[in-house]
Amino acid sequence: MDCKNEEMEIQKGCFHEVSFVGQDGRRRKSKVPVVQELVRQGFNSVPERFLRMHPIPPAAVSSDDVSAGPPFINMANLLMIGSKEEIRVQELAKLGRGASEWGLFLVTNHGIPSSILQSVEDVVKGFFSLSFQEKKGSVESYASVDNVGYGRNFVKSDDQPLDWIDRLTMRASPKKDTEGIHVWPQKPVGFRQIMEKFVEEARKLCDELLQALAEALGLERHIFLQNFEPTESVVNIRINYYPPCPRPDRVLGIIPHTDASGLTLLFQFNSTPGGLEALKDKQWFKIPWPHDALLVNVGDLLEIMSNGRVKSSWHRVVTQVDKERISVALFYNPPLRCMLEPVRDQDSDKEGEGYKKVVVEDYQKHFYNISPTEDKQAISFGKVAYRC
Repeated sequence: MDCKNEEMEIQKGCFHEVSFVGQDGRRRKSKVPVVQELVRQGFNSVPERFLRMHPIPPAAVSSDDVSAGPPFINMANLLMIGSKEEIRVQELAKLGRGASEWGLFLVTNHGIPSSILQSVEDVVKGFFSLSFQEKKGSVESYASVDNVGYGRNFVKSDDQPLDWIDRLTMRASPKKDTEGIHVWPQKPVGFRQIMEKFVEEARKLCDELLQALAEALGLERHIFLQNFEPTESVVNIRINYYPPCPRPDRVLGIIPHTDASGLTLLFQFNSTPGGLEALKDKQWFKIPWPHDALLVNVGDLLEIMSNGRVKSSWHRVVTQVDKERISVALFYNPPLRCMLEPVRDQDSDKEGEGYKKVVVEDYQKHFYNISPTEDKQAISFGKVAYRC
């Protein structure tokens, strides 16, 4: 699409409005084209605002090569406390390897009922089947509350290459944080109730994983979970919609990043395979993701809590020519005012090494202030050697 057609698209009202602070210190507003509407209405070429300056480096390994990717963790084996201990020990070792070497792993036999996952898929697809005007009328957008609502985030300038994504974000917990604002879609009917059932089950899974991860690292089982207070811990849900894109060589669904979370649990609809890639040993790997598995990302906050024993993953989403992709991400975080204290050992007490105490809210403000970045920079805020 040329500049003239792009301007016509904006004039039709099919845009997300974002604001950012310019280099002169003044707050500016920008209109970002809605990629779903670009695809729906047809276009001749990708708008220049989405094109990267250089071709996107391809992944080194095909998603078909399961053995070359992160481990699959069978939760049924992890929960065999007291019986078949040898199998459980092997599963714990895989879990520790996935979290420390990849910063992510996939989970099977996760215990979340398939009926709940199907209901989530139904309401999410229902929302994105609405017209743009219906979506905007169903839910608002609030930049001041973790960019919740329907729209875009991490837009910091008019010159920044844009991601090929539309997103919907809700804060599911604590509920008091979003009282009086319109962050849950009114359509389809029952959207919030279905999502809250999913959150309830997903939190149980995350709590089990946090305890198992501690055990896999030779730590006390409660050492991570103790930071996740049941009523004050923060749970955000973000739904990512990536329509087909004719230029996967120059357009990304999401640029490389880590998650500013404790754990991130992802559910991908079985009709939309592919897209997610992770960096390991300076190479990009396509992540195999069977439809019956959930994916778990280690977030920056867990890297800090573990004193670097586990690593948050540097990952991206590539676009696909002929496929749309939808994922649901649950970000599980300790309370905003929680002071995270890294696990200590003899090595981490050496001067200038390891991680330091950080307040969750302070770290996340830093993360959002400097993002997006070219490499894994935000985590330095949590390291002993960091200087402002």
